[in-house]
Amino acid sequence: MKDILNRLIAYKSLDEKESKEILIRISNGELNNSQISSFLTVYMMRNVTLEELKGFKDALVELCIKVNLKEFDTIDLCGTGGDSKDTFNISTLASFVTAGAGCKVAKHGNYGVSSGCGSSNVLESLGLVFTNDYDILRKAIDKAGICFLHAPLFHPAMKNVAPVRKELGMKTFFNMLGPLVNPSMPKKQIVGVFNLELARIYNYLLQKTDKKYSIIYSLDGYDEISLTNDTKVYSNNFERIIKSKDFDLENLKASEIIGGSDIPSSCEIFMNILNGKGTKGQNNVICANAGVAISLSRDLTIRQGFEIAKESLVSGNALESFNKLKSIMR
Repeated sequence: MKDILNRLIAYKSLDEKESKEILIRISNGELNNSQISSFLTVYMMRNVTLEELKGFKDALVELCIKVNLKEFDTIDLCGTGGDSKDTFNISTLASFVTAGAGCKVAKHGNYGVSSGCGSSNVLESLGLVFTNDYDILRKAIDKAGICFLHAPLFHPAMKNVAPVRKELGMKTFFNMLGPLVNPSMPKKQIVGVFNLELARIYNYLLQKTDKKYSIIYSLDGYDEISLTNDTKVYSNNFERIIKSKDFDLENLKASEIIGGSDIPSSCEIFMNILNGKGTKGQNNVICANAGVAISLSRDLTIRQGFEIAKESLVSGNALESFNKLKSIMR
């Protein structure tokens, strides 16, 4: 490991095979916390390469506990996090809006590391009990239209890394891996990323798969459609810019979508929105993200997807989806 670290500190990179092997060694408990911390810190000081990210991804996919949900034709809405924007749980709420619109969702998530409250934090605090039980997950998808895949239950390889990530409390390359390693391997995916370089890397990686995808990056730094600025989108066969006016909306102020600096406030915002008490800005940003997911899932325009998302939220269907999932995962 010393040789690997010396190479990385000298700004050299690993090839795909080496990257995969080092993550397998970490998962096998062959590295101590100091070595893991040093390894993670290197990638806070320089960007991960395409070959390295692919190797890391392949290791986690090989080692994960897989769950077969192919019959449901699911979509995942999962961001990398790490944008340091302190927004509320937009992609998680958008997942319930998408499910409430009739699209089956296999949401992959975890506790927050570089943010105040990740998707797992808020859902656990609201009463969900996480599981990797196949029958329960299938029931959740069937009855609620959504299941939640809590990453640590499906990625035992992460157990040796989790304490170090928590102590560091900063964005690491594991943020980049989350959307790539959903254990149900959905064929449709919305991925939010925190910079354009990572968007391009994701686009290259996902082009090599059979997924139908959209990678989104707000040009002012958000890993989702923020409606505060234009959003760059990479999809299977095209690149485009999404503007607020594409949803017939005006740009929002950043202050309109902040929230979730801690778990209690995140839960309050979460339930207020599902119960129809969200602000206009909060509702619009959720429905914009859900709208893109719905449009991808159903081959609609994003404006059509947005209108369907609004109906899901206003009608209470999104809340019903949440309540059904909670009743199943308890």
